[in-house]
Amino acid sequence: MLIPATILTGFLGSGKTTLLKRVLTEAHGQKIAVIENEFGEENIDNDILVSDTNEQIIQMSNGCVCCTIREDLRTTLRDLAEKRRKGELDFERVVIETTGLADPGPVAQTFFMDDEIAEGFLLDSILTLVDAKHSAQQLNDRQEARRQVGFADQIFISKSDLVSPQELDALQHRLKHMNPRAPQKAVHFGDVSLAEVFDLRGFNLNAKLDIDPDFLNDGHDHEHGEHCDHPSHQQGHDHGHAHGGHDHDHEHGEHCDHPSHQHGQGHHHHHDDDVKSFVFKSPRAFDPAKLEDFLGAIVNIYGPRMLRYKGVLNMKGTERKVIFQGVHQLMGSDLGPAWGPDEARISKMVFIGIDLPRDIFVQGLEQSLV
Repeated sequence: MLIPATILTGFLGSGKTTLLKRVLTEAHGQKIAVIENEFGEENIDNDILVSDTNEQIIQMSNGCVCCTIREDLRTTLRDLAEKRRKGELDFERVVIETTGLADPGPVAQTFFMDDEIAEGFLLDSILTLVDAKHSAQQLNDRQEARRQVGFADQIFISKSDLVSPQELDALQHRLKHMNPRAPQKAVHFGDVSLAEVFDLRGFNLNAKLDIDPDFLNDGHDHEHGEHCDHPSHQQGHDHGHAHGGHDHDHEHGEHCDHPSHQHGQGHHHHHDDDVKSFVFKSPRAFDPAKLEDFLGAIVNIYGPRMLRYKGVLNMKGTERKVIFQGVHQLMGSDLGPAWGPDEARISKMVFIGIDLPRDIFVQGLEQSLV
């Protein structure tokens, strides 16, 4: 039985520590090993972690295990798996907390690259916590925060009670553009149930591409924002006041040079984030060899900027769906269930990354069709 692992990421103050404390102290009946990457700015309070001990692994009263990493994550995971095999430690799953500024990419890649780890652990999902109150600023100013959103399989929005419904709506809209495949949930940390945190199977090669169908259908409108009257796009008031009331500039985004408003083309939602997603759909089948060549080339060039990508594909030569997904340069694919007799065989792919050249991707994918 593989041990499921969850990566918990999110900016400082987003509530990761609160969530972890709950996991570590509550009587939930699950035995969880929490790995805390302690090169960070925030550590779980000392009342939980006795910091002056040399013992890196501490058994909690409710059966959880807590370890702080002072070295390589792989070493820690191997140690834990070995102690579990020997019966020295008992735990059912692992939660890895990354520090506020960390990029979850390399942590996720550990589960694919290292055979020994791949044999013992299964990456269940990447959870990203977003603080509703401060996130707009963080997303504007910090690429790490945008990357964390792009990596997520599930997004939890904390502190939503501290912002207006319009602000929350605008934030959710923005997050969906960056990452349409991660469900979003506004949570109060007192009561997010562990069922919503674990066994999400977000990383599974499953035949489900979780994207809101509306996003698939009208992606092009949003891209250019022609007739989008979403509340977050009205009146252009977001930063107007801070620039001496030049509201009209913001409205049309002509010469606004605020970092979060560059390029003007994103003016319909007041920021043009570098982390973006796009969806490719086609009713024609892919030629397997051409597609493999194209994806191989793309990943070689743009891999570092490709955060997450996934597809459910109609391939020539098989009656089954082909499912592929990847993180950065690492890509995996698998045969899924057969296409239903009445099911439209439409390939759908989503790419989430940093300033990816959509036109090159689309052109290459179209040339890989039969």
